[in-house]
Amino acid sequence: MEIISWQDFEKVELRVGTIVKAETADTKKPAYRLEVDLGELGIKKSSAQITKLYKREDLIGKQVICVCNFPEKQVGNFISEVLVTGFVLDNEEVVLAVPERKVENGKKLA
Repeated sequence: MEIISWQDFEKVELRVGTIVKAETADTKKPAYRLEVDLGELGIKKSSAQITKLYKREDLIGKQVICVCNFPEKQVGNFISEVLVTGFVLDNEEVVLAVPERKVENGKKLA
């Protein structure tokens, strides 16, 4: 594990958002194309390989923690604007990182 400084951590924009749309993505690995409402940052697109543990309809309204200041990335046939965070299990399933209670969209993780 690489040790980083507090200043390095402060550069990462981790913010909470609410999933407002989830569709099956046209990608090499099974994934969803998500739209996440990040408050003042607007609605951002993301790709998430979470199809094993989550149904599309169950994702709507779920709050997630996103990295908002990575560069945009081409994923399948769309541009991913944020990274939805999660924990990768040994079997490669992903459990979403979520706030413990409802938080205003766009709030920064401290």
